[in-house]
Amino acid sequence: MQIWPAIDLLGGKCVRLQQGDYQRETVFADDPVAMALQWVKAGARCLHLVDLDGAKSGSPVNQAAIRGIVAETGVPCQVGGGVRDEPTIEALLDLGVARVIIGTRALREPDWFARASVAYPKQLVLGIDARNGMVATDGWLETSQTSAVELAERVASQTHQIAALVYTDIARDGMLSGPNFEQLAQMQRATAIPVIASGGVTTLEDIQRLVDMKTHACIVGRALYEGRLDLEDTLRIARRDVAS
Repeated sequence: MQIWPAIDLLGGKCVRLQQGDYQRETVFADDPVAMALQWVKAGARCLHLVDLDGAKSGSPVNQAAIRGIVAETGVPCQVGGGVRDEPTIEALLDLGVARVIIGTRALREPDWFARASVAYPKQLVLGIDARNGMVATDGWLETSQTSAVELAERVASQTHQIAALVYTDIARDGMLSGPNFEQLAQMQRATAIPVIASGGVTTLEDIQRLVDMKTHACIVGRALYEGRLDLEDTLRIARRDVAS
């Protein structure tokens, strides 16, 4: 199972939000590039970056930090937040980003997202952020009437070129309460798209359970920053089935 340490960017700093609430922000580092290098030094082989300013405004804001992280770490990075059109996709890929995450427009125009994934094969990630099973958009500020599973099934029926699907349970994000394993399992059953679990991963037991569920990957954020999870131990469990 892949482990993607999260670096959430807000105002050029590395932060974490609780349940996507911009008023519940904790700053963990003024220098996100240094933070990224710390995770890579500890063994991370990939990084998950979120432009929180971009998610709220509708267009990327923290390009300088993203460019620095990609250039300095040399590991594959996936980036989300404010990606709503093809010029933005191209601009991020030109920065050296390996994969681009799209959420809001994928919900509003799933047909467009399916076409875009064909134009950028295995470079786009479907970002599904759910509140009570329903897709949330615009930096989690709005909740739609579309279920997370429904969106995943619709997009999967139109293309096989999606790199992965990041599934985030907003109620669990940043709360250190464990993932929503039930909804995650439902999402894994719904399509053949590789699922990346996000939100609430807190303990080594959580990591082991995700491995046992044959989850493709998981994103780890606050638990790493607060020292509740050690990245080297996390990677050891995640890669154990590969080593064996």
